[in-house]
Amino acid sequence: MPRAAFVYDDAMSQHVLRPDHPMRPIRLRHTYELLDAYGAFDGTDSLLVAPALADEASVGAFHSRDYIAAVRTFSLGLTGYQPQRFGFAQGGDNPTYPGMYEAAMLSAGATLTAARMVADGEVAAAFNISGGLHHAAARHASGFCVFNDPVVAIKYLLGRGRRVAYVDIDAHHGDGVQDAFYDDPRVLTISVHESGRYLFPGTGFAAETGDGDGVGYAVNLPLYPYTDDEIYLDAFEAVIPPLLQAFAPDVLLTQLGIDSYHTDPLTHLQVTSRGFIAAVERLAGFGYPWLATGGGGYDLGAVARCWTLAYGVMCGAEWPDRIPTAAVERLGRTALRDTETPEIPAHIRADARALAAESVAAVKDAVFSVHGLA
Repeated sequence: MPRAAFVYDDAMSQHVLRPDHPMRPIRLRHTYELLDAYGAFDGTDSLLVAPALADEASVGAFHSRDYIAAVRTFSLGLTGYQPQRFGFAQGGDNPTYPGMYEAAMLSAGATLTAARMVADGEVAAAFNISGGLHHAAARHASGFCVFNDPVVAIKYLLGRGRRVAYVDIDAHHGDGVQDAFYDDPRVLTISVHESGRYLFPGTGFAAETGDGDGVGYAVNLPLYPYTDDEIYLDAFEAVIPPLLQAFAPDVLLTQLGIDSYHTDPLTHLQVTSRGFIAAVERLAGFGYPWLATGGGGYDLGAVARCWTLAYGVMCGAEWPDRIPTAAVERLGRTALRDTETPEIPAHIRADARALAAESVAAVKDAVFSVHGLA
């Protein structure tokens, strides 16, 4: 059995939200090209898989019928719906654009393709870098996200009798996924992110722990701006491994946004490729059937390098650190892995350490007992 599948088609990278928009789908093409330059799809441990468009029944398991119809209408440039009612504005985070419906359906379909392959046992892991659009709500777009593919995939997996742990390491809180399963103990949602005090969407505090039967199944680890690898990984290790082991999911779904990267233009966390890949390797180590998605990431070179490293973990490959010549000019560097360490003033690092400790203590106090943890 191949170890991993990479779900990709060039059609994923062709749309443009707006010429000045920070979300640039061409980053997906750059990631694919870097992996291809490394020969990632040449061996028997890795499959390159073309996605299928999602159908409206699958997407409609979460999104409302009128929202799906509005997205289709806006995509065609037609009138009949008010964009603001559904979270769209041409100068805002979520502009409408030609082909929006097809792009969103393809992204959701790619995650569903990956989910099916993992659920059927065709591969141990499957990665859809176009997915991870975790902010979209049932009835409106949010935070560059039109259809919430993680929620759609989790709904599919629940329909197949699978319990799901969702771990989100994007710099932004995974609010849309949390909200969709806030009262459902079949889904454990964990989000590690820059605190909502400083960053969109302004949610994801440790006190958000679920509702009704789902109390203790929503977990949030908010971090201070300028949190570095060491502090990030210490907090990650204190919370995520024990909860995953206690919950013992049938499927692990991860959102691997790399806008936590230290040069990302929209966020403030100071994670390097070393910290990112250490978290990914820790998640891989549990051995659960693994559905991985992309997410945020607005430093295009960092996105390509870090997701290339992540897919290497999935398919068991250790890529050479020297970037293949064909990709050097595009990425603007010759090394795949970071060697530099961001310089953070001591007083800011102390504040970051303090908030991480506070968040870890709050999570342990609020949710560990629900899972039989001390």
